[in-house]
Amino acid sequence: MDFLLGSDDDGPSRRRARGPNRSQRRRSRRRRTRQRRKGFAASFFAILIVAGVLGGAGYLGFNWFRDLLVPKDFTGKGTGEVVVEIKEGATASDVAQELERQGVVASARAFVNAIGAAGKSSSLQPGEYTLRKGMSAESAVTMLDPKNRVLNHLTIREGLRLGEIYTKLSTATGRPVEEFKKAAKKDIGLPRYANGRLEGYAFPATYEVSPKLTAPQILIKMVDRFNQTAQRLDLERQAKQLGYSAHDIMTIASIVQAESGSQADMPKVARVIYNRLGLNPPMKLQMDSTVMYGLNKYGIAATDADLRSTSPYNTYMHTGLPPGPITNPGDHAIEAALKPADGNWLYFVTVDPKKGITKFTDKESEFWKLREEFNRNHG
Repeated sequence: MDFLLGSDDDGPSRRRARGPNRSQRRRSRRRRTRQRRKGFAASFFAILIVAGVLGGAGYLGFNWFRDLLVPKDFTGKGTGEVVVEIKEGATASDVAQELERQGVVASARAFVNAIGAAGKSSSLQPGEYTLRKGMSAESAVTMLDPKNRVLNHLTIREGLRLGEIYTKLSTATGRPVEEFKKAAKKDIGLPRYANGRLEGYAFPATYEVSPKLTAPQILIKMVDRFNQTAQRLDLERQAKQLGYSAHDIMTIASIVQAESGSQADMPKVARVIYNRLGLNPPMKLQMDSTVMYGLNKYGIAATDADLRSTSPYNTYMHTGLPPGPITNPGDHAIEAALKPADGNWLYFVTVDPKKGITKFTDKESEFWKLREEFNRNHG
């Protein structure tokens, strides 16, 4: 076995065990070098082809390649004004596309990147915002802060008639009064006891309106507020306990609203109405406010000619409640109609309209004295 390890005759065997000779190694190195050069040449050639294609496509090709990495974006805060609406449930991507469509930002992707970097992707709130055209995406994100929403607050005070409310809504939205009149005949959520009539159920409150809201949408908001109030006051159940319908209560509340000199007087005015209705036989309500409503006139004192009106709202001529509400009462008047004060009054006179002073009595002789006091103060 020794000749396998160290015999003088084992040269070829030993060389094979050690691997290729120097000549073979040199040839192998030259072959690898040539392959690397070919690979480099192929890669370089491919780059030249791409460059040639981009160069052949010109500026558009370059822009496409650049935008693939960095989206187009304007610089600065833009110019002019544009109103952008963020709809309920809109995502940052939805808003981005709308901003790009209106020319506010250069690209939707730039806005999505900017709002994501600001950590506000989920904080967008519905509403209308005034932005500028050609502004940077970062500036657009800043201006879409909820504090910058365009809000048009319209306050409908207690006691307005429906016609007055239509005029205010028209002024606030730019929509014709006729649109609101037509909308009132549609399904706007009125309770069944309203008998399809909006007067009395357009709840007075402060509303957020805009030109983009339709007339039905605005009226639905007002009726919704009434329905919420009616539910809170348990209107139908309490009306039944008083022996009246919910519609009767709203009619009484509307008269209370129109006739009261102050909020404190409302429960007393309501009591006078109930006392007159409760007499046997019932006493006519004889409320000037109902007469004026039936004549589509305004004022606090009906004339002798007014009192001869044949309108069903003439409570000097007809016994009982008029057909429906004559104003749109607030929650205080509704509460007064549901919870009248205790007392045996049958008459009241607002003796000083400017100061809102109203006096109550159960005697007709005293009533005429109060009327004289009113005439002196009213002139």
